[in-house]
Amino acid sequence: MSSERAKRTLTVVENRQLAAGVYDLRLRYRENEAPEQVIPGQFVGVYSRDSGRILPRPISICGWDPKTRTLRLVFRTVGAGTLEFSRCQPGETLDVLGILGNGYDLEKLAGKRVLLLGGGIGAPPLLGLAEAISEKNRALGAGQVTAVLGYRTNDLFLDREFAKAADVVIATDDGSAGFHGNVIEAVRSEKPAFDVICACGPLPMLRGVKALALERDCPCYLSLEERMACGVGACLGCVTKTAKVDGHSHVKNARICTEGPVFEAREVLI
Repeated sequence: MSSERAKRTLTVVENRQLAAGVYDLRLRYRENEAPEQVIPGQFVGVYSRDSGRILPRPISICGWDPKTRTLRLVFRTVGAGTLEFSRCQPGETLDVLGILGNGYDLEKLAGKRVLLLGGGIGAPPLLGLAEAISEKNRALGAGQVTAVLGYRTNDLFLDREFAKAADVVIATDDGSAGFHGNVIEAVRSEKPAFDVICACGPLPMLRGVKALALERDCPCYLSLEERMACGVGACLGCVTKTAKVDGHSHVKNARICTEGPVFEAREVLI
């Protein structure tokens, strides 16, 4: 196992609530144990301290500060494991597996007009991506970033941070903030200019994003969400159908935890 996929003990340095059921957890690596690189779109597996919950919970990385060796995880409480993480206090420790998976290819996005579509808790991994693309585009003097963020209600989170790196469009299911509707409808209404799409969110949303990309004939990269067991590709518990034969399984499947979670939209049959 590479050092990037090793199990490490990280220290909680901050944990705060951002919205109803949504938490911002900062974890620090010990000296000489920090990963060499973290790519937007990658994730980690966070272990419960309850021996009855054996498998790690996969959580996308929202941000990475190499100077302080600190990971930022923004997650929603959906079960006993994430509820436990939401109650962690500074100074406590958590075991973390990773860095895991493949992220977004920044070189393919550099200098482009990039449209980011984040649905609910799919927005956090796109924040680091927005910041990285914006930094590259400033250096190149070309390209722009537009982030369309979807929420159920006006209980927003991360929107102000996105606004520092992107033009932001808010969409809410109930119309209580921004555009009344989903992110796809907001794109059709607001008509932002874009060359490429990157998206993360629930599967029905990603199907709509793929259809939009095919309609506009533009590259599109999707981060798929799936329940996972091992997180390192051994158990084949998180596969998705693909257009091409996978080199590992020799069938038209790919493991989301290793070949993904980021895929080119045309490569996956969702």
